[in-house]
Amino acid sequence: MPDTTAPSVLFVCVHNAGRSQMAAAFLTHLAGDRVQVRSAGSAPADSVNRAVVAAMSEAGIDITAEVPKVLTAEAVQASDVVITMGCGDTCPVFPGKRYLDWQLPDPAGQGVDAVRPIRDDIEQRVRALVDEIAPAAA
Repeated sequence: MPDTTAPSVLFVCVHNAGRSQMAAAFLTHLAGDRVQVRSAGSAPADSVNRAVVAAMSEAGIDITAEVPKVLTAEAVQASDVVITMGCGDTCPVFPGKRYLDWQLPDPAGQGVDAVRPIRDDIEQRVRALVDEIAPAAA
């Protein structure tokens, strides 16, 4: 049974095929069960961006089984922290939630060379988030 005291984070981007998938994968990889992780998109793509899958594989994280998911009000309500990445006004806002907006380039249509710096930026932001909301036990 999952630990219900663990903070929950929802990553949102338009297609849920790039930035939000990378962020969710890094958070899961770095925090494990210390954080509940979700990702979604306001207009989900059919599949995760291949260049994103390749870039994450280079970082030692396999996201080949991930699929884009639609953003729901329920996912937002179930999350403590909602991090948007270019979803604009389509993300529902609920009182009591913490909202962050990470300004990141969209990897859509880009090759692996263009995705790597986006991936690395996301990894650094996620590492800082983990240190803040779910630090490892001393």
